[in-house]
Amino acid sequence: MSPKLIPRRSEDRGYANHGWLDTHHTFSFANYYHPDFQGFGSLRVINEDIVAPSEGFGTHSHREFEIFSYIISGELEHRDSMGNIEILKRGDVQFTSAGTGISHSEYNIHKTLPVHFLQIWVKPDTSNLKPEYHTKSFSDNQKTNSLTHLISPTSNTSLVKKENDSTIGIHSNFHMFASILQPGKIVQHIVQGEEDGRTRKLYIHVTTTGGQVKINGSETLKEGDGIFITDLKPREEVLIESTGEKNAEFVLFDLA
Repeated sequence: MSPKLIPRRSEDRGYANHGWLDTHHTFSFANYYHPDFQGFGSLRVINEDIVAPSEGFGTHSHREFEIFSYIISGELEHRDSMGNIEILKRGDVQFTSAGTGISHSEYNIHKTLPVHFLQIWVKPDTSNLKPEYHTKSFSDNQKTNSLTHLISPTSNTSLVKKENDSTIGIHSNFHMFASILQPGKIVQHIVQGEEDGRTRKLYIHVTTTGGQVKINGSETLKEGDGIFITDLKPREEVLIESTGEKNAEFVLFDLA
């Protein structure tokens, strides 16, 4: 069985401009609904958000989701009901395991510049988890011409006790990687998982910061584009090549 590649073009995503928030939705979210895009395995939300200066998301609640933000540019202030207060900048990945329930707010604290980030939600494999918060920073140097592992599964109920300290833990059979590819450079992704006869899938999203990539020498993705790849075997190779004139920043999700 050969892998199937199905592009998700930037212009086909859900879109809303609320004045203070310019947002694109890969999957159905808020007032955007598409019956064919309700999620992809445990991956339920990929929103690419640009928030105006001194604006943001007021205090609101979540439960039973793993929610994380990948900061592309600007400064985002996070406050939550667990007492966490943090200012997030480029390279930071801010992760909240909402579990039985949390409340938080996210604000652009800069007075003149917008904040640009990806908001991602994943459904955990376990319900009624204790809420937790965790942040790690991954520099541009780490990600340049490399596929950097950001998030990986944890078998512990507590993210603090995660076995692999180089990544953030998630309560799902789910991995996240990120890369900044210079023109002409190629990275290789090795599909995760056990060789137990079950297939896996990938979703790759190119941020709206310029550049373009080609997947396995066939499908080209421009900024804002994504692609669903299914029927993959663990240990199979997927090649991503930067074919534009600018650096291409993208994230890759590998899931059961």
